[in-house]
Amino acid sequence: MPAPVKKICLLLVLLGCCLTVFSVDSFANEENDYKKIELFTDVLSLIRSSYVEDVDMDRLIYGAIRGMLGTLDPHSSFLSPEMYRDMQEETHGEFSGLGIEIAVKNGSLIVVSPIEDTPAFLAGVKAGDEIVKINGLLTRDLDIVEATRMMRGPAGEEITISVKRANADQLIDFTIVRDIIRVQSVKSELLRDKYGYVRISQFQDRTSSDLKVHLKELHQQAETLNGVILDLRNNPGGLLDQAIGVADLFLDEGLIVYTEGRDVESQSRFSAQAEGTEPAYPLVVLIDGGSASAAEIVAGALQDHDRAIVLGEQSFGKGSVQTIVPLGDDSGLRLTTARYFTPSGRSIQALGIHPDIIVPARVIAPAADKRERLRERDLENHFKSVNEKKNSDKDSASKMSNDAVNGDNQLQRALDLLKGLKILQRQQQAA
Repeated sequence: MPAPVKKICLLLVLLGCCLTVFSVDSFANEENDYKKIELFTDVLSLIRSSYVEDVDMDRLIYGAIRGMLGTLDPHSSFLSPEMYRDMQEETHGEFSGLGIEIAVKNGSLIVVSPIEDTPAFLAGVKAGDEIVKINGLLTRDLDIVEATRMMRGPAGEEITISVKRANADQLIDFTIVRDIIRVQSVKSELLRDKYGYVRISQFQDRTSSDLKVHLKELHQQAETLNGVILDLRNNPGGLLDQAIGVADLFLDEGLIVYTEGRDVESQSRFSAQAEGTEPAYPLVVLIDGGSASAAEIVAGALQDHDRAIVLGEQSFGKGSVQTIVPLGDDSGLRLTTARYFTPSGRSIQALGIHPDIIVPARVIAPAADKRERLRERDLENHFKSVNEKKNSDKDSASKMSNDAVNGDNQLQRALDLLKGLKILQRQQQAA
């Protein structure tokens, strides 16, 4: 064999050895993966042929998928065709059940928040409650999908949940009648002295557009808003794009949120646009332990950009993004695909948003229940001042607004804060 040919052959042999060494690990990994899959099919075949009773294939496959997802984070889950349909209905604001957003923590079923004006909310279920039993059955190590399935059902049927509450010695039983849950995502009200109050209970597929309508109505009622309170308490979250749309209404530029994941599609950055931005009036955002996910994205973005003062209690701390993946038989996966970060790079996962001003929630007596000193205006047939006559109609019209604030110390503090900012602004302008 000629010398040049010998050199080429030797080079090819050496190159082949290098390629073999380089790829042996990947081949070994693939072979090991195939062995594991073969192990799964062997077990499946054994159950199908030898189990004491005939087992439906769908039940076995669905159970295997649930088992796989159960080894991941508590927000990843398998959705049967029925659950997948329920999930789609829920994002549109209507489903049948109790109205509770739940999560799993250390094997325990925890209430993230009861949805406002739902049977669970009206019965007195609170964020942070641990659901120990559902109709007498222990929930320990129950996954979210199974727990949700147990609490969902036809409207009009009763269900009893037993909860463990902090500082309570015994379990608290709630017997609740299931109902069709129709969630009004956005509510608003004009408070006294031209301050707007907006409540977002969930982020559904029309939340940002509904918020625009409510803010427009508040502007029309007040002519000039002195400030707005954005209430995100007990808001369990919802759709990411709606959280971005809500934050964008109050920001004219800059990053709102960014996500990081393994897939390229999971790595995204979302920024505010100048068009349609609200005026730069003072803004206070209310949060608490029931504020999660999309609610935390909004609060974090407005806090990082110094656009709002965040007041209340530390939020829930859910800093992950779930993608709904439809499967071939009308079932689906709810899979955690990314972590999200606030504009400054904060991950709120398991940490939550820390308020600028901490105000623990407490029940305060309504003004009508407080003993007040007798004044001239309380005497029968007293003379009315000129200002009193002018403002009598206005006082009557604002009664509902006053009632809305009474009994809610966090809302009262937010309103006081806005008033203080307005006074400071006037003093600065006069100086």
